[in-house]
Amino acid sequence: MNPTVVNPMNRVRLIYQFITLVFPIVKRELNEWWRIAERSPDFRLRQQALESIRSKTFHCQGGSIYALYPGVNRVEAVRFIVAYQTMSDYLDNLVDSLEVQDELAFSQLHLAMQEALNPNAAKSDYYLYYPYREDGGYLDRLVTTCQKSLENLQSYNIVQDEAIKLAKLYSHLQTYKHLALEEREAKMLNWIKPFLTDYLEITAWEFAAATGSTLGIFCLFAVAFDPQLTKSQGQIIRKTYFPWICGIHILLDYFIDLREDRETKQLNFVAYYEDPKIISERLQLFVKNSIEQTSKLEYPKFHRAVVQGLLAMYLSDEKSMDRDIRPITKKLLNVSGLGVRFLYWLCRQLRKMKVL
Repeated sequence: MNPTVVNPMNRVRLIYQFITLVFPIVKRELNEWWRIAERSPDFRLRQQALESIRSKTFHCQGGSIYALYPGVNRVEAVRFIVAYQTMSDYLDNLVDSLEVQDELAFSQLHLAMQEALNPNAAKSDYYLYYPYREDGGYLDRLVTTCQKSLENLQSYNIVQDEAIKLAKLYSHLQTYKHLALEEREAKMLNWIKPFLTDYLEITAWEFAAATGSTLGIFCLFAVAFDPQLTKSQGQIIRKTYFPWICGIHILLDYFIDLREDRETKQLNFVAYYEDPKIISERLQLFVKNSIEQTSKLEYPKFHRAVVQGLLAMYLSDEKSMDRDIRPITKKLLNVSGLGVRFLYWLCRQLRKMKVL
């Protein structure tokens, strides 16, 4: 085990090292991607690349918690996680912000998310059907960085198939959810329906939400540092993260954006719940099952801290205190235990200091 890695049994020490050791590496990596994005010849692509870094830094910060997983090389882990998450956020902007609604173009763009997880894959022409393409090699470089991070990862071949399964789900979500308003729901339901026989406890929209998380991929990357990793362990990780842990991650994201998405007519999976009572019940169920799932994994307290950190990070956002959802926020905090309430308080302080 890497002696520099914090013992996941100690939550306070974990958070301290997360902020003091991991955040500076994240900042350094993002600064480098910012410099590369600034060189994109096409103004529209350059603008979306820079905006995705500026406004979604916390995605890279949060995902980089896996740089503290036992046995992980911290710098290498942050390099991969930041590159992969930055690519995800950039592509999200391309399919959401430039008034393009082309299914083929979206699908082609998101081949990058899958090929980045295969170090032997030849890179596709990701902009083939997209109206803009002169990014100065930005997207190609993001893919290459991820592939290089995986080349020498001891046990990645054991979990590669599981990671790509999650990336394919993510790619389909991003392709369908950004289509025109009149067709996106039907397209998404047709895609989701065949999967639901294996996920009887969740709704179609909860399944869709779970596909939008990259945490399962980051966890599979982290465990691949273990030279003794087995295929069955990789399968267990994918199945324990998806749908519950991945689901609560994205449902919380949509939860705090309810008002904003309603006003801008953006698709929001939490908006499909019939009333606030059901929102509260389903979010509590996802929290409960996510915590229970951690007991199936090696280092369960690390994974539990991830779930608790998600709750603290999202519920400490000012948007969670919107009058329409404030009672649900308070209920979630009350039922989630002292660990979450402590992390919530800490996140509030970090937000005041503009660290988050």
